[in-house]
Amino acid sequence: MMLVYVKNGCPWCVDALSWLKAHGIEHKAVDVYSDPAGFDRMRQISGQSKAPTLEMPDGAVLADFDVGQLEKFLSHRTV
Repeated sequence: MMLVYVKNGCPWCVDALSWLKAHGIEHKAVDVYSDPAGFDRMRQISGQSKAPTLEMPDGAVLADFDVGQLEKFLSHRTV
């Protein structure tokens, strides 16, 4: 299952989660403000601390994205 690392109050995170839900794409949101291990993981895989960051089961990562970038990224992958 894909993981979406988010920050509470982040409008890009809200948009990303709403888009995934609207398209019926299974995912798990990890709030990095309330989950220190999640924050560490997000930094480890992306090299930065910006959200949203998406981690695919195959290890592919999309960091600091908007919905347009998310849609393009997922159009080239099996979800």
